[in-house]
Amino acid sequence: MKNRMLFYIVAIILFQFVALPLHAGVRSWEIDKDHTNFYFSVDHIYAKVHGRFTDYKGTFLFNPNNLKDSKISFEIKVNSVDTGISKRDKHLLSDDFLDAAKYPLITFTSTSITKADENIYNVNGKLTIKDSTFELVLPLAYGGTKDHPLLKGMEVAGFNGRLTLDRLTYKVGDGKYYKMGAVGKDVDVLVTLELLSEK
Repeated sequence: MKNRMLFYIVAIILFQFVALPLHAGVRSWEIDKDHTNFYFSVDHIYAKVHGRFTDYKGTFLFNPNNLKDSKISFEIKVNSVDTGISKRDKHLLSDDFLDAAKYPLITFTSTSITKADENIYNVNGKLTIKDSTFELVLPLAYGGTKDHPLLKGMEVAGFNGRLTLDRLTYKVGDGKYYKMGAVGKDVDVLVTLELLSEK
């Protein structure tokens, strides 16, 4: 009886040592730049102007069973802004708005990730624009993970997130065009991500 009990105790301890790394590991995902975008839209008098940033890099470490060690960060090059009209893009890059020559990067770094709902994860982090840093929550809706239908041996995961930023809080403009009724202060942001990882 004592030998059998000792066997069970040893088996439980070994199982814990073996199972712990599997639970604790955080999977690294590569951003699929062909299918990932940082979109934004802002009011212009009565119309909505849409744009995006096309040059960026990021880190995506995620395990739903280990949110403590999961991390997300992005670095966006401001001069990659694209609204479809070059004259408008140049104005956005000027010191009237983003001042890309002085502040070439927009950065976001997560500080914690928590599960808010069945497929919603709140990414708490710090967003820096023009050297103005504020804490915010980016809610990401998890679309799922599956074998990539076009890339053999790869898995693909998807997330989508929306939030609204007050551009004047980040000093993107001094409020002149907002007071004129020309450009709104609230910017709607859509982050849509496709991520790749080897099986």
